[in-house]
Amino acid sequence: MSPRKSVKQELTRAMIMDAARNLFVAKGYQHVSMRQIAKELEYSHGALYYHFKNKAELFYALVEEHFSMLDQKLDDVMHQDIPSREKLENILLGFIEFGLTHQNHYEIMFLIKDEEVQNFINQGPHKTYEKFAHIIFSLCDNKVSIQNIYSIFLSLHGFVTHYCRHVTTYEEVKGLAELHVKFLIKSIE
Repeated sequence: MSPRKSVKQELTRAMIMDAARNLFVAKGYQHVSMRQIAKELEYSHGALYYHFKNKAELFYALVEEHFSMLDQKLDDVMHQDIPSREKLENILLGFIEFGLTHQNHYEIMFLIKDEEVQNFINQGPHKTYEKFAHIIFSLCDNKVSIQNIYSIFLSLHGFVTHYCRHVTTYEEVKGLAELHVKFLIKSIE
């Protein structure tokens, strides 16, 4: 029997999640196995099961983490001591910035279509959209319809998905994002 191979670093949940995120986006959820994730990390697949009982649990952990990050971005803007109009602008720009800064996260949150994980994906967007809608409604002095809020959300989502994978940073399209947000705000004033 050969001696056990020593590991260069203790395997963490964060390491597994980073590798899985990249593989899920590159190959699709169905085409990634726990063995492939382990191989990418150069660990045995058994080591992954110490942190996650299966691939679906790992995927769910990613979805939860990503929506938590987006929620935090919204909370950070709401805690700024600035006028409502500026907060509204920063909320809309913050959504775009998040999507283009964390493109793999965004794809997992909104763009992966797989029946096995659809339930995980559907829970996160509803909670975040509800938070987004309440914020927009309150920043517009309760004078904007739910249909307009949903149209704004879809427009932001369209902007992000259009530029996702075509730009590497938010900074590349920051000027266009600012124009887009000003146009959206004008439509609800």
